Order: sequence, then structure tokens, then C-alpha cells
Amino acid sequence: MSALLQIQNVSKTFDLPGGQALTAVDDVSFAVEKGSICVLLGPSGSGKSTLLRMIAGLETQSSGAVLLNDTPIDGPGRERGMVFQAYSSFNWLSVGKNVEFGMKINGVPAAERRARAERFIGLVGLSKFIDAYPSRLSGGMRQRVAIARTLANAPDVLLMDEPFGALDAKTRWQMQELMIEVAEASGTTMIIVTHDIEEAIFLADKIVFLSSHPGRLKEEILPTFKPGRLRNKEDVISLPGYAEMERKIMRMMREEGHK
Repeated sequence: MSALLQIQNVSKTFDLPGGQALTAVDDVSFAVEKGSICVLLGPSGSGKSTLLRMIAGLETQSSGAVLLNDTPIDGPGRERGMVFQAYSSFNWLSVGKNVEFGMKINGVPAAERRARAERFIGLVGLSKFIDAYPSRLSGGMRQRVAIARTLANAPDVLLMDEPFGALDAKTRWQMQELMIEVAEASGTTMIIVTHDIEEAIFLADKIVFLSSHPGRLKEEILPTFKPGRLRNKEDVISLPGYAEMERKIMRMMREEGHK
């Protein structure tokens, strides 16, 4: 796979009161291959969300470059779609109209909007709820609406910041399995921020592990024990090599926590 996104020697420093500065990300470089799932993993304070916001164009790096298709990112763009942890549906619009909303703003004709909305609502398993309103949906279902709405705008990259953190354990692993299905069906490149080791190993084609305070690239981890993407989480957990990788990452987390 070819690199769709390139992070080149990126650093981010925030100015603090009193003339002090805080370096959140320091000289990080990695690439994200087209069609892959890349997970940003690390302890609290490792700059995961800051990196994701720079990729989204919501933050500007202090130095280095963020390139999408060899073009520098200098702000938000339609080729990057963001799904946040907080539910972001419009309560006064039905599921179908929520998913159509971005396309309507972008001038997509009504018939095409409806067809694309139906496709992605079906992809996230909500076809029966296309005319329902978000207030009638569970948290997991509302997050599915957000994913469908973002995918319907045909982004090159889907960015997700702790998207399942507010969900109960069962709904969380169901959503993780859904993302594997969505990735396989849509071919969308995904970058997902998490601090959950099990989630990272299950979802990722590549894990970018960041150190703590400031965030530096500690290691790129390839879960090569997986024979491709598996849709059932228990199948991944039971594979030879899973426990070894989980122990390795837990040790890395512990090391960073002692800094």
C-alpha cells in the first residue's frame, strides 16, 4: 500500500501564561497507508489527540509538515472527516436527514444525497431507524449515525478521537467489530485515537505508540500475528501472538507511566 498521509518531523508547542511553553508533540514522523487502519496509542499526555487535530487541520503544527496526497494540510477540508467521542447528531433531524446534512451543505443533489445516506446507514446497521430521531436512539446507535454521516461525505481519511470511550463494554466491542466491517466495505483510510490496548490490537493494521510528556514516536507496531482483518474480536484474542503483543504494549505503557 502507498502512503496517503505523511507526518514529517512534526512538533507542537503551546504557549502558557507567564511566557512559558508546553511541548505536546516532539519531532514525530510516520506514514499512513491508503486503505489502512492506523491507531494512535499511548498514555494520557502523549499528544494523540493533538496529532489527530493537526491531521484534521484544527491545530497548526509548530514545526514539520503534515501531508495528504503529498499536499500540505493547512486547515479543515472535506477530504478529512472527524468523529468525536461526544455524540454530535442534530436532535431535530431524523437519522436520514442527519446523514444527508453535510451533503446538502456541499450541494449534492437530493436524489444522490438520499441514495448515499441509505447506503451508509445500511452499512452501519441502522436501516430500520432511518426515519427515527436521535433522542430515541442509544449512545452506540447515535455514534453509528455520526460515522454514517461522515462516511457519506466520501472523505479520504476518517479521523476518530476515542470514539467509543463513552460506551458500555458490550456496545464498545460491537462498535469495534463494526469498524472492521466498515473499513472492509468502504476502503476508507482510518486513523483512530485510543488508550485501550485491546481495542488498538484488534483494530489496527499499524499501531503508532507515542511516549508521554512530550509525545514522541516510541515505536511503530505491526500486529503481524493477525492473518488479515478478523471481524470477531474473540477470534483475534485467541490467536497465537496476541497475548505476547498485549504484554509488550502493557510494559511500554507502564514504562511511560513512570516518567
